Amino acid sequence: MQPPAHAAYSERLAARRARAQQLETRHERLASARLWLASAAAFMALAALLWEWFDAAWLWLPAAAFLALALYHNKVAAQRDFSLRAANFFARGLARIEDRWQGSGPSAPPTATSWADASHVYAADLDLFGPGSLFELLSLARTRMGEDELARWLCAPAMVEELLVRQACIVDLRERIDLRERLALLGDDAVTTVQPEALVRWAEAPNRLHTAAIRWSAWLLPLAFAATVLLWALTGLAAPILVSALAALGVLRALKEPLQHTLGSTENAFEGLKTLTAVLDTLENEKFSSPQMTSLLQHLRDAQHSASQIMGRLALTVQLIESRRNLFMQILELPLLYSLQVALAAERWRSRHGRLVGAWLQATGRIEALLSLAAYSHEHPADPFPEFTTGSARLEGTELGHPLLAAQRCVRNSVSIGEHTRLLLVSGSNMSGKSTLLRTVGINVVLAMAGAPVRASSLRLTPLQVGASIRINDSLQAGSSRFYAEITRLRQLYDLTLQPLPALVLLDEVLQGTNSRDRRIGVEGMVSAFIDKGAIGLISTHDLALTDIRGVAEARVVNMHFQDELQDGRMSFDFTLRPGVVTKSNGVELMRSIGLQV
Repeated sequence: MQPPAHAAYSERLAARRARAQQLETRHERLASARLWLASAAAFMALAALLWEWFDAAWLWLPAAAFLALALYHNKVAAQRDFSLRAANFFARGLARIEDRWQGSGPSAPPTATSWADASHVYAADLDLFGPGSLFELLSLARTRMGEDELARWLCAPAMVEELLVRQACIVDLRERIDLRERLALLGDDAVTTVQPEALVRWAEAPNRLHTAAIRWSAWLLPLAFAATVLLWALTGLAAPILVSALAALGVLRALKEPLQHTLGSTENAFEGLKTLTAVLDTLENEKFSSPQMTSLLQHLRDAQHSASQIMGRLALTVQLIESRRNLFMQILELPLLYSLQVALAAERWRSRHGRLVGAWLQATGRIEALLSLAAYSHEHPADPFPEFTTGSARLEGTELGHPLLAAQRCVRNSVSIGEHTRLLLVSGSNMSGKSTLLRTVGINVVLAMAGAPVRASSLRLTPLQVGASIRINDSLQAGSSRFYAEITRLRQLYDLTLQPLPALVLLDEVLQGTNSRDRRIGVEGMVSAFIDKGAIGLISTHDLALTDIRGVAEARVVNMHFQDELQDGRMSFDFTLRPGVVTKSNGVELMRSIGLQV
């Protein structure tokens, strides 16, 4: 059964496509009308100029008509493109609901490379970034700040108080389809190019044109030039004009370096400012119902004005700065000190409002991250918020599923660890579902600790920080083997247990790069160390020699397994987690089934 969002998106998609088709028909008719009007105008020109049928002055009528038609034609084309973009927005929403979303969204923000590399303790293991990733499924952000904030939430757990605030905001935001549509249609389809770090760095930089002499020169020298021009007009005396021009030139030469720094840094910091201003304006005009969202919105105002108004003024200043390359403005450079005037305008803005920019960007990113999680909640209403509890580390998940798997392929399993049972040791053959179970538990805890709903019937847990050793490979460039890479990661996970927040450790095919004796000793030592540090977790293996390690007898480590069947030379799996140790071994039969002589 499809969620209510499916019907809402389908209805809006049909309406936007119908509107786009209507506008496309109008666009084609206007194109034909322009062609006919141009032809008629050409004939009238011949009739007036060559055959003198009427006065050529009347040619302004077809010219004006053609100009008006061209302007209207461009407006219709823009409206058509806008409707098509709106249709694409709802088509992507339907793709997410119908599990066809891979490749339709952003795979990672540029700054995610520092989180998605091998050093992060779970980002790569749990497919947070990249094609087909959790970030691609979730992100609807229109700014770098929104992308970065969402990525940060996925990469680091928050405190329970913060998580409850995020949940309340998501509840307020999840039905606001119109708001998400308006934001998606701002600017072009690309995420705005505003770079938050550069913008904040510019806003908080010291003023380099702060002296009174510079400010007075900016006003007095243009006035002096105007006065000398007036004197020349009245008396014919030109020498004062030359003197005032040389004085202006001297000031520009003396201030060349600070002027270039101010103007250049302003242009670079505020690329894409127009879309950011539109995002701010859209958010400010939304009426929220929850006190949490209302409070967050207050961060987008100063004592008198909204962030969008103030940023709009800066956008105008940036446009004026960019206009200095215009030929007309270059002519006025010397008499008006144009570069100095716009640089001082930028510095005045920075002095008055620069200290607020960081808070504005942080609030914008936070709201956009919340909107992304709210859209996910709206599109997956069966996914509940997790319940947080206190005490020693524990996790009780009922019918946990993997959010990146299509619903028809996703087999759900229940997991309970904590209290007395600290670790589940999951055995089974390759492809039976062990790694997927570890990723399912891990990615749902990541969602829970980001404030998002989870793919489960229910999830009750203490606050946890995830650490995983699932996708570990050797590195030719680093000169390390897979085994060395794995034990390095295990050391990271042990260090994680020394942090205040309890750890959830997920170890897939643990220590398979060494001999069976060392493997057993290593696993027993790690299990004892993790348990002693208060961690909980899951460990998978297909080595049945590990299923009776220390901890099993006293039930601190509990054996679970996945089983499979070999029928007619083909492996079949039900991906259902069962208690106990796997009792079947079909590796030899499988090798024989494909023709290996074993």
